[in-house]
Amino acid sequence: MEYAIAKVSTKGQIVIPTSMRDDIKAGDEFLIVKDSERLVFKNLKKVAKDLKDDLEFARRTEEAWKRFEAGKFKSMEADEFLKELKKW
Repeated sequence: MEYAIAKVSTKGQIVIPTSMRDDIKAGDEFLIVKDSERLVFKNLKKVAKDLKDDLEFARRTEEAWKRFEAGKFKSMEADEFLKELKKW
């Protein structure tokens, strides 16, 4: 196991130390899991595609709930809804 120390900037950015980023490239995406004591970063290119799809679905569902709670949903006929759904 390796370890290194990183600092958080005033903008909340974390610089991954050079020694820890041998196989990390610009644009890589990470799953971040937080509990009460730690953050765990997992490179998404090493995560099963199904999990990545599930996480994207969860993100979009959360956004939809926030829009619903803010009263930003609209009514539409079933056919129109299905056409919108196919766009995703």
